[in-house]
Amino acid sequence: MIILASKSPRRQELMQLIGLEFQVMTEDVDETMDPSLPLKEEIKRVSTLKAAAVQTACNADDIIVAADTMVAIDGRRLGKPKTEADAMRMLKMLSGNSHDVITGLTVMQGDRVETTSVVTQVAFRNLSDEEIRAYVATGEPMDKAGAYAVQGKGSIFVSGLIGDYFNVMGLPLCTLSGLLRKFGIEILK
Repeated sequence: MIILASKSPRRQELMQLIGLEFQVMTEDVDETMDPSLPLKEEIKRVSTLKAAAVQTACNADDIIVAADTMVAIDGRRLGKPKTEADAMRMLKMLSGNSHDVITGLTVMQGDRVETTSVVTQVAFRNLSDEEIRAYVATGEPMDKAGAYAVQGKGSIFVSGLIGDYFNVMGLPLCTLSGLLRKFGIEILK
């Protein structure tokens, strides 16, 4: 059985998109990252924590998939906005600039753990204050790293993308399929 250690509806949709049968199981973990450590390493650590947190409730042969996603621009880490003002601040930072979307991805089965990070570069066009206010008013940015959804209304801000589009949604499918293959799961049989 594949276990997705995430409540994210986007991750669930993406797992379904590639035809995986899975169950969702989550436990709360401390996602606090040490800002003095490299983001790629910290995000991998958090994704591994998420997988390990559910492992005790799983069968030994279950395969656990966990992920954590963050946006980074000019050395600043942008998680999910806490308030509308926070979302507006993040979107103003992203306006007219490129940023990285980094996902830590872990696949775990028993003592075996494969973890990696995937980076996608996203460019935003210049946004007006009116657009930012209107977008924040939709509520869409409030539970998204970097305060936007590339698969939603936030898509109209993206002028370019280098890397895995699905990574920006929170689950890099190309990398995931490669990791699952190592555990004997073939997407296309």
